[in-house]
Parts: sequence; structure tokens; C-alpha cells
Amino acid sequence: QVQLVESGGGLVQAGGSLRLSCAASGRTFSNYATAWFRQAPGKERDFVAAIPWSGAGTYYADSVKGRFTISRVNAKSTVYLQMNSLKPEDTAVYYCAASLFGWGSVRSRDYNNWGQGTQVTVSS
Repeated sequence: QVQLVESGGGLVQAGGSLRLSCAASGRTFSNYATAWFRQAPGKERDFVAAIPWSGAGTYYADSVKGRFTISRVNAKSTVYLQMNSLKPEDTAVYYCAASLFGWGSVRSRDYNNWGQGTQVTVSS
């Protein structure tokens, strides 16, 4: 198991930017695929972005492609989500997830390590 702690959420105006961080501890971080999901009130948890454990390639939901960037620094056991051109519909709790030797799945059920979430609110 790996423990995940998100940070960096907050309130921002539409068009603004935020960078979320997810710090991992407990296992060899470089062996884990990492991803970001989000959940708005009354809605299901949706895939946002992912990086495979190999670090080869990134995957994005169509709704964030071109605006969000996922990256990781294995030496710091941290994964980031840079969010630009934020829209009110991006408002949600954002969760970090990890999967041992994962390929970067878009399905939440393929991840068995989750953080507690961080709130992102985008005002219009």
C-alpha cells in the first residue's frame, strides 16, 4: 500500500490556474501508476488524468485535454496536476489515486490507493 495526501486546492476565478500536488509515502513510488479523478456533488467520480508506472505517456479526459497537465517527480514521490483555464464545471473534489504497476487506467476501480481529496472551486 501507498499513502497519498493531496494539497493545493482552493477557490479560483474562471480562467485562473491551480496546481494540485499528491505526496506519496510507504512504498516505491516509481512502481505505481498515478492518476487524478474528480467528483462533483451528486455526480460519479470521473477520470481526469493518469500516468503509467513506466512514465511512458499520459492520458487525459476529453474535458480537460489541452488545459490540464499531469506530471510526476519520482525523487519526490509526488504527482502534480497543473490546471489552467479553469471553468466553473471543473468545480469538484479532486482525488489522487495509485495502482501498483498500473498502465494508467481511466477506471476508478483499477486503483486501490486513494487520497482524501482536495476541494477545487471555480467561480464564474
